[in-house]
Amino acid sequence: MKYIEPAFRSADIVVGNLEVTLAGPPYTGYPAFSSPDALAYAYKNAGVNFLVTANNHSYDRGQKGMERTLDVIEGMYFNYTGTFKDSTDFRENNPRMIEINGIRLAILNYTYGTNGIVVRQPNIVNHIVREEIADHILAAQSQKPDMIIVCIHWGDEYALQPNAAQRSTAEFLFDQGVDIIIGSHPHVVQPMHVTEDENDKRRVLVYSLGNFVSNQRNEYTDGGVIVRLEIEKEGCTTKVKDAEYMLTWVYTPVENGKKNYYVLPASLYSKTGLPEQLSGAQSGMDSYLSKARGVMKNNTGIQEIIEEWPLR
Repeated sequence: MKYIEPAFRSADIVVGNLEVTLAGPPYTGYPAFSSPDALAYAYKNAGVNFLVTANNHSYDRGQKGMERTLDVIEGMYFNYTGTFKDSTDFRENNPRMIEINGIRLAILNYTYGTNGIVVRQPNIVNHIVREEIADHILAAQSQKPDMIIVCIHWGDEYALQPNAAQRSTAEFLFDQGVDIIIGSHPHVVQPMHVTEDENDKRRVLVYSLGNFVSNQRNEYTDGGVIVRLEIEKEGCTTKVKDAEYMLTWVYTPVENGKKNYYVLPASLYSKTGLPEQLSGAQSGMDSYLSKARGVMKNNTGIQEIIEEWPLR
């Protein structure tokens, strides 16, 4: 992740969706994912410090797999929310409260399902159940956060636009008092919107981040987007001061007989040009940028970062 790491290093909090288990060997891919612990180490070393864990692959390796995943990320001092070993873990981490530079954030995480796998007690995986979400938001509000953030696993895989359920759920979340919604699951980028409500309060809605790192190479699935939000507090007022995004692309060259994976800051490289050692990425990256920017034309209130690096 050396090419993308500067973006993470300049941020106070970096949140990622961990859409695999860290269940130990045997290591497996689709449809029941179990990745080496080295993946979490790579994220940590790159600057990621918060993982949301509720998604359709949370329970791919059952109770032991989910619990080991949480053991690993806790052992690496990640903040997390979304899946929980038991009710005690749930009470401590749902919502997960984070305070940075005097700004208090409440973070919640939900998934539409777990691929039909029944979650065994005492484990808990947060599902998109409106009555439960409303209760969780009330619990968050009782802790007096400056902002409430919901990371949500939803939508249709490979769809370039949000479906009706996503739009309806987003409105429900905003009505409950959520400030920022960050979506995942479709494996392709979807539009994002920064708007103001009737009280001139900015709301952020990112329907889908696409793929940060994956082995998917079909159209639109070979990249994703990093969203940067600057949150400012003045007195009793907290607001999203700035919102930007950077498109990323996964370059997969074969080196020394092995396939490697490099996450590239595609938006930046479209302006500066690729480093010489990445010259083989030009065609694929350009193709991805063209397609992703076509989707991003439907954005409102948020701009692509194409020059500044690292992020402010």
